[in-house]
Amino acid sequence: MIPVSDPERKKSLLLRLRRVEGQLRGIQRLIEADTDCEKVAQQLAAARKALDKTFFMMVGCLIAQGDTPPDDVADMLARFS
Repeated sequence: MIPVSDPERKKSLLLRLRRVEGQLRGIQRLIEADTDCEKVAQQLAAARKALDKTFFMMVGCLIAQGDTPPDDVADMLARFS
């Protein structure tokens, strides 16, 4: 993998986060509109999955950089998962 300082990786991460930001705004609108709880939960799950994908992209970047020992990466995954 390419470090986050790589322009393409950075662009990809920022685009993902902007989509999540839009999803969260949409969820806020659903709640304000008293939308059915199941629909809100479905959108929350989608936003959470998008954040998880972004997180694992960052973990992959960390591993690829090779600066962090594998045990530390495993500890980080256990803490943040």
